[in-house]
Amino acid sequence: MQEAGMRTNTVKQKLLRGEPSIGAEAGLGSVLAAEAMSRVGFDYIVLDMQHGAWTEESVMYAFRAIALGSALPMARVRSNDFGLIGRLLDIGAMGVVVPLVNSVEDAEKAVLAARYPPLGGRSGGNFGTGFLSDDPDTYQEHANEEIFLAVQIESAPAVESAEAIMAVEGIDGCWIGPGDLSASMGTTPGTPEHTAAIRSVIAACHKTGKIPGISLGEVELARFWIDEGCRFVTCGDDGSWMAAGARAALAGVKGE
Repeated sequence: MQEAGMRTNTVKQKLLRGEPSIGAEAGLGSVLAAEAMSRVGFDYIVLDMQHGAWTEESVMYAFRAIALGSALPMARVRSNDFGLIGRLLDIGAMGVVVPLVNSVEDAEKAVLAARYPPLGGRSGGNFGTGFLSDDPDTYQEHANEEIFLAVQIESAPAVESAEAIMAVEGIDGCWIGPGDLSASMGTTPGTPEHTAAIRSVIAACHKTGKIPGISLGEVELARFWIDEGCRFVTCGDDGSWMAAGARAALAGVKGE
């Protein structure tokens, strides 16, 4: 039974059991849209601060709005920055995705920011910590256990170093960026060499006991990569879904 005042990361627990956890990305910067998505059954919502329209203030409100639904609030940070990562965790993120991690040094930098000592160097603060636990004496240990930390493998050098990156203590898993990866490789998504690269990252995760994940925008691809072993999987984003729904409605009215 969960202790009073202690919040469990249900997504992380599901992933550790080897089950797929399905989420969505939100980039429009709309708190209400994020809340609406949190109520449809996704396990988590990743607020995209790297490419999306979120500000620090709006993302804080969105974390709390998402918590009103069934999803857990997560975020992709703008960059692998100590202050940015710690701040997102302080204001309520239950998971953080760190982009452009290409080396062991990059992965260690992410751990330093996201984990409290002795595992990392995250700075303690009072604001926002009650979102995860009300007990100041156990908060840091509990946060280290419950926060989900994923690094993005999205370049050819990162694929080559994937096993070493995933072996870094404090990293829970990865979130493969197939689009940026294909660009880095000088190919297009879905080619044999691109598919082989993604499979090699999944294998590196399995070998190191970490959780393989991937960012996708198509249901069929999500199903394919879940069958291939991915577990931390997003299958689309708010802006794309809104545009697709609007297009379908307009086409229906026009009889197209």
